[in-house]
Amino acid sequence: MCTKTDRGVRVPPVELCDEGLSFYEAAVRGDLPGRECPPCLLDLGLLRELPDGHLVPLPPGLAANAVMRPLETDIEERQRALAAARVAMHRADEVYRAHAGGGSGSGIRAISGADSISATLASVVQSCEEELLTAQPGGGRPAQLLEKALASDVAALERGIRQRTIYQHTVRSHAPTLAYVEGVSVAGAEVRTLDEVFDRLIVCDRKVAFVPDPDAERQQLALVVEHPGMIRYLVGIFDKSWERAAPLRHTPTEHRPPLLTDETRRAVLHLMVNGYTDETIAGRLGMSARTVATHVRKASEQLGSRSRAQLAYLIARSGLLDEDLHTPATEPRRP
Repeated sequence: MCTKTDRGVRVPPVELCDEGLSFYEAAVRGDLPGRECPPCLLDLGLLRELPDGHLVPLPPGLAANAVMRPLETDIEERQRALAAARVAMHRADEVYRAHAGGGSGSGIRAISGADSISATLASVVQSCEEELLTAQPGGGRPAQLLEKALASDVAALERGIRQRTIYQHTVRSHAPTLAYVEGVSVAGAEVRTLDEVFDRLIVCDRKVAFVPDPDAERQQLALVVEHPGMIRYLVGIFDKSWERAAPLRHTPTEHRPPLLTDETRRAVLHLMVNGYTDETIAGRLGMSARTVATHVRKASEQLGSRSRAQLAYLIARSGLLDEDLHTPATEPRRP
């Protein structure tokens, strides 16, 4: 049977104001002031009013028992309530895991609706104890979202969480993202960038992962992955991308390492030569179609081409794409 207890326990104030302390000192000396007694002394039991109206000071040790015992009792009751809530949530979680997603037991369940996704993700991230891995494709995120994320991520880092994040190269010119990176880097996070990130991914403590459903709008349906084998697979993809990524330092002068622009342009041209449109290239590299067109135009100017087809031919002759896109020796790799 469900039970519900009244939590409206009256807890006396535990603060002693300066005026109250001065009044109590005078009362202990036997020189009660003529002014009205501060309420905090009566609430704390340091002064007791006799039937004839006189006030008598009591030793703090005697008053403490009457004041602290209700507080201790209330804390004990809340601890018992917390333990009971944890047991209840554990039992409910077992049922949810068994039946969510059709009861397949696959370790993958779907969450629909932006609010539900956000609430579930926030709860899981707040419960992280050791490690948080994130991959964020698509360029810079909105400033308001980054400001909110900064507060929660710094709090997690201060708890000792190790955070590693992969962005795309395009964030290196996005001021709000750079401000966020500076904040989390100072707190101990590591941030790197790639030309193309596989997809959005969040992994907490290598126990639970969030990925967008590939057949739905990203903001409306997400998959929560808890299967150990699938988690290992996703972490493996993340680690391989991490090794290829270039570190993004939080010092403003280091946001754009040497050759980054050339590397980004090679990535654009590589996709162009393979027949992708500007819009498709923009979506894959996390930049605008206008930026893609700018890279193509500058390459055309450099090679003296007058058409897209001629540019592809000249690129092939120049050997511009012969270098490995993912091995720019711009910064030393960490072990």
